[in-house]
Amino acid sequence: MDIDGAIAVLTIDRPEALNALDVAALRALREHLGEVRDRDDLRVAILTGAGGRAFCAGADLKGTQTSPASYPEALFQPPGRAADLGLYIRLMDLGDLGLWKPLIAAVNGHCLGAGLEIALQCDVRIASLEASFGLPETRVGSIPAVSGLHRLLKAVPSAHAMQMVLTGERVDAREARRIGLVSEAVDANALLDRAMAIASRIAANAPLAVQAVKKLSRQTGHLGEADAQQLTELYWGVLRDTADRLEGRQAFAEKRAPNYIGR
Repeated sequence: MDIDGAIAVLTIDRPEALNALDVAALRALREHLGEVRDRDDLRVAILTGAGGRAFCAGADLKGTQTSPASYPEALFQPPGRAADLGLYIRLMDLGDLGLWKPLIAAVNGHCLGAGLEIALQCDVRIASLEASFGLPETRVGSIPAVSGLHRLLKAVPSAHAMQMVLTGERVDAREARRIGLVSEAVDANALLDRAMAIASRIAANAPLAVQAVKKLSRQTGHLGEADAQQLTELYWGVLRDTADRLEGRQAFAEKRAPNYIGR
């Protein structure tokens, strides 16, 4: 993990395996995301892949062919123990980390299987023009195991999502941009600079408000309008008297950049 001011850059670093995720890499990723969560000086994180060929080509299938335990034995275990017993997909679900700081996926190559499932858990996705995206699990007798279909159906129109998953075929960066899977597709040599620019803009905003927006986005998606409004009002009330909200209004009146402290 590299730190640049309030921004953490996390790099999946297994280029010899197209950054495929084995259990050790998943543990390391979760550890670094936990550090981002716990450090008050960090406000946003960027996730990318080492080398130019892949963001993440999925789970490391060579290391996940067999399990030391039956599924029932692993089912009721916590994520770390479940992974030891072969239920490694638990480590790919980042929701249990409680990370409410924004996570940006800077997709710089193949983004397949578990790689796309990780990217779909990020709040912002941008891609290089060389990137490709797919959920090819049906081709190897499986399904996207970390809510990949569920999240893809929320990210893009259902016809595109279902075609991708049922065929296992990939889409390129331009098509991903067209259907809304990523917000931007840029030249490879500009990808990290663009991710840093987005991260810097997010980091300049009030940290508590940013985290509230992320949490609301996860908690209200399944609600009706009335229930969503009740929860939104609650979060608004929580933020109403914070020092940062007062600072934001004072800075606006004084025509200066605000100085947010996360309180």
